[in-house]
Amino acid sequence: MENTKILSIATLVTVVFLISIISEKTEAAKNEFVTCGSILKLINTDLKLRLHSHDVKYGSGSGQQSVTAVEVSDDNNSHWLVRPMTGETCKRGAPIKCNTNIRLQHVATKKNLHSHFFTSPLSGNQEVSCYGDDEGEGDSGDNWTVVCNNDYWRRDTPVKFRHVDTGSYLAGSGRTFGRPINGQGEIVGVSSQYGAYTDWQASEGLFVHPGELLPHQHAVHTEL
Repeated sequence: MENTKILSIATLVTVVFLISIISEKTEAAKNEFVTCGSILKLINTDLKLRLHSHDVKYGSGSGQQSVTAVEVSDDNNSHWLVRPMTGETCKRGAPIKCNTNIRLQHVATKKNLHSHFFTSPLSGNQEVSCYGDDEGEGDSGDNWTVVCNNDYWRRDTPVKFRHVDTGSYLAGSGRTFGRPINGQGEIVGVSSQYGAYTDWQASEGLFVHPGELLPHQHAVHTEL
């Protein structure tokens, strides 16, 4: 009888231990993905520059808000909000599936990452700008497809962004601006995903948990 009791206690301890491991793995899995509602920075893995914008207009092309790339990691103008594509909704905290159409809203100015058939100012590729009203609403030129080989957009794996309207891929050109945005890199659209500088990885940010959120559990933070 006593041996049976000891065995039962040992079994219970084992079960609790296994549940603890599973719980830890589940919690870790929650943090593996970029999710709807996350605010993040995107780093070009080849150029080591972060996608950036600011209230500075292009002096040519569309004349819209310029999009560039910067080296510094602590610039607030490099934060982007992951949103559903125009006219769609997504559940806050839901992992973004590969080949999903999204918008990336520039947090500081509320405008969306955008492209169109204007020519970029330095390299003559396709211009990338920021566009939209004060509520962050623009048009179909704000939609981008997350191109990746997994089931979901993983934070530890580079992805590509294909512009829905034009089919171009978000890229750096390797060119650098002079004044008034001296030293910042040019961001463009290129025709092939295999072109140079088309890989982007989630970097610093505030990543929303998948699933229903408790009032005290709004997001997973990394350095902003």
